[in-house]
Amino acid sequence: MTGRKMEILAPAGTMEALQAAVRCGADAVYLGGKELNARRSAQNFDGEELARAVDYCHVRGAKVMLTLNTVMTDDELPALLRQGEEAARAGVDWIIVQDLGIAALLRQVCPGVRLCASTQMAIHTLDGARMARELGMERVVLARELSREEIGSIAAHAGIETEVFVHGALCMCLSGQCYLSAMIGGRSGNRGMCAQPCRLPFASREREYGLSLKDMSLIEKIDQLQELGVTSLKIEGRMKRPEYVAAAVTACVAAREGREVDYGQLRSVFSRSGFTSGYFDGKIGPELFGTRQKEDVTAAAGVLDQLAALCRHETPLVPVEMDFAMEPGRPVELCCRDRDGHEVRVEGPLPQEARTRPTDEGLVRRGLEKTGGTPYYLDKLTCRLGEGLMVPVSVLNSLRKEALEELTCQRAGETAPHPFDPSGIRTAVPAPPSTAPAPWRVRLASLEQMTPRVEREAAAVILPLSQLARDDRWREWKVPVWGELPQAAFTAGEKRMKERLACLKEKGLTQVTAGNLGMVRLAREMGFVPHGDFSLNLLNSYALREGAALGLADATLSFELNLQKAARLERPLPIGILAYGYLPLMTVRACPIRSRSGCGDCPGRGFLTDRLGNRLPVDCLEREVSHLYNDRPLWLADRPRSLEGWDFLTLFFTQESPDQVDQVLRLYREGRPLEGRKTGGLYFRELL
Repeated sequence: MTGRKMEILAPAGTMEALQAAVRCGADAVYLGGKELNARRSAQNFDGEELARAVDYCHVRGAKVMLTLNTVMTDDELPALLRQGEEAARAGVDWIIVQDLGIAALLRQVCPGVRLCASTQMAIHTLDGARMARELGMERVVLARELSREEIGSIAAHAGIETEVFVHGALCMCLSGQCYLSAMIGGRSGNRGMCAQPCRLPFASREREYGLSLKDMSLIEKIDQLQELGVTSLKIEGRMKRPEYVAAAVTACVAAREGREVDYGQLRSVFSRSGFTSGYFDGKIGPELFGTRQKEDVTAAAGVLDQLAALCRHETPLVPVEMDFAMEPGRPVELCCRDRDGHEVRVEGPLPQEARTRPTDEGLVRRGLEKTGGTPYYLDKLTCRLGEGLMVPVSVLNSLRKEALEELTCQRAGETAPHPFDPSGIRTAVPAPPSTAPAPWRVRLASLEQMTPRVEREAAAVILPLSQLARDDRWREWKVPVWGELPQAAFTAGEKRMKERLACLKEKGLTQVTAGNLGMVRLAREMGFVPHGDFSLNLLNSYALREGAALGLADATLSFELNLQKAARLERPLPIGILAYGYLPLMTVRACPIRSRSGCGDCPGRGFLTDRLGNRLPVDCLEREVSHLYNDRPLWLADRPRSLEGWDFLTLFFTQESPDQVDQVLRLYREGRPLEGRKTGGLYFRELL
């Protein structure tokens, strides 16, 4: 076991929650500003509140992480700079980021603030963590879906600090890869406005709530995380009340110190049918799923008062040493110092001759150790006392109060603002649209979907690696063929993928699509040309610049970006859009249609039915990750203006037959509408 103490990192959606976290022993808190964070529905902190929060934490020895873990559009650059300046002035210790453009801009304008890669960056692999480090991150928040062995491998070999969620809600989808809330109601999870539709009924044969997972808790595994070399233990819950934060922090502190944890209290304050550690334990099955029951709600009422008492008052967190001097003919003096090098000296009146009992060390100690209501406690006392002298207890109280107040001012004043200089920013300049007809790229889910028409009309055909590895018929096609790297890969899948890539490279494969930072790095390392996929969530010109710097040949924009804004982007590399397809709304590790007996004879495909009767397709990629798709296809053929000006267009086929593939190609060439249900996606809407 490593000797380093792991940090306990707590959520703070309000000042009350922040105080609860620190008073219960959190080493750091994470909080959001009023703009550009992944929990915009929390109360959050404006500039003045942020400065007060940082002072409060720094006085008590805790660090502050500001969340800018969302994606932005070009017109939100002023908001980003406001948030960056507020963070720099307040002296925050870290900023958590998701967007490649935001990360690049922050490195430029406030280089003194350390950057942490959000779990929204979708870091699942060693390559992903190493890419985050190469992008200037000093810490990475690992995906919640990782097993013990996967966490250990990254912590040991990535060369970057690791932050691991140990308690709180589990999203069904891999973070940063969920588009369900955006597609259903225009509230984007990638922009901090998730409406949590996954908690609604999505029924399969196995369960009514096919997308709702229990809350996770790894608190009883904290000793294992210590052995793995994890840096920080993160508690989820910026939308939760202070009592929840108090309970979770108290439990984490107890577990870290090897003391008994009150798991009953922890479950009572909030749970969804109990807790799970399934991902960590490698047990990914039906036991992961759960919903909030009536008894879960009623249990909370019984513990709130008890939990509120944990954080109602100041907790003595900061040890201080005091030197008290009382000598004849000189004012009494108290020197107070902390372990961070701060020191204050205060003086009182001249001592008096004792008429009865002189002031002794015991009396001095009793007067000076009364630090209640402050964050300090007396750790060591040294006294120099002249014989036969005394001072009133009121003088000791006054000296103690004055010294600790001045020490607090020193500790708060130690928070120096970071440099902030936006003068070097090169504002994005919209590029003129392409005037040539955009070439079609055709993404197929299987070899069997290939047709002569696709071979004639496509500029490139994209297939999953598993399909290219099945047989070599693709080598005979008279069209360039690219491999599709998965949106996510874990240990077994990553090993299999690397073996396939090496084999396919020998057979002539040279280009791949990559929708994940780890995949981009892997493609480059293995000598492939990477094309940025939609799941990189590229929505702004600054992220596109970073993509070009990473070596992307081109980039498919996120389908969360409306077309008006997309058309105004700078083009440091060629850009295109998904123009057709059943859009992928979720990428999940816990298959929602898996039965209690396992995968068995499952063909790898099924459906979930929502409360309106819509059937959303689900498919499984080699039993490692599954995808949930929209129930109707994106259709732009009858909106020809939307297809103009791009460097390429991608037709994204999943469940279509070869005849349907040909029909789509024909209708798009002819600019005709599709009969039946279809959607314009998010291209003509403004996301919240």
